[in-house]
Amino acid sequence: MELRGMEVHHRNEGQGATLLLLHGTAASLHTWDGWTEALKSDFTIVRLDLPAFGLTGPHPEALYSLDDYASFVNDFANSLGMQRFSIAGNSLGGAIAWHYAAQHPERMEKLILLDPSGLPKDGSISLIFRLAKNPVSAALMKKLTPRSIIVDNLKQVYYDDSKVTNELINRYRDMTRRTGNRQAFVDRANNKGGVDARALLESILCPTLIQWGRHDTWIPVSDAPIFESYITNSRSIIYDNAGHVPMEEIPEETASDAKKFLLE
Repeated sequence: MELRGMEVHHRNEGQGATLLLLHGTAASLHTWDGWTEALKSDFTIVRLDLPAFGLTGPHPEALYSLDDYASFVNDFANSLGMQRFSIAGNSLGGAIAWHYAAQHPERMEKLILLDPSGLPKDGSISLIFRLAKNPVSAALMKKLTPRSIIVDNLKQVYYDDSKVTNELINRYRDMTRRTGNRQAFVDRANNKGGVDARALLESILCPTLIQWGRHDTWIPVSDAPIFESYITNSRSIIYDNAGHVPMEEIPEETASDAKKFLLE
């Protein structure tokens, strides 16, 4: 799809009510392969590579704030004629999802947040983001992507390292090395946008399911009850056998819970 000066890579599969899937940082629509297989017999699954990532690549104006992404998602939905739909988002995609839900309640059916980002942080951030914020290392990141960095990052976001296969590593590395994506990663990591997260979360009206991997080392599971306390009509499920990307690491279990929630 041509949208905002980009060739947006997306896939539409299945039948039924529409579920839009939003991936996290440095990922792509492939992170939802397991969910798509599990859910496409009951739902129309729409997924895409967000600007800065995957085959879509960088935004021509480097617009990467959460408000920018929510606005982009709205234009994307309009382009496909999507009126009311549900959204599931992981990490960055989760933050985009809850921003969108707060800003466009009239279009939301239900919301699923998987280890979402977006709450203010006082503590440390992961190494890859620290590197992107340092001018010296950021300059190198724009040109070099050692396979070891991809391996380390995947082992951080997965709980079960045995699931970090060569195929998975190669796909993530290939997507990272797509022309412009390394520059876009640095640009997005240095975005200064800030919002009143609590006010936005408290304004969300649609039923919300929060799914979290207990062993998430990027965004702590202790954030789950914070999201639940701010979003009125919400509940949480914590998974003992997953890290930061539970929809990718344990797709059958998380998709099954998502299906029950969406069909309620």
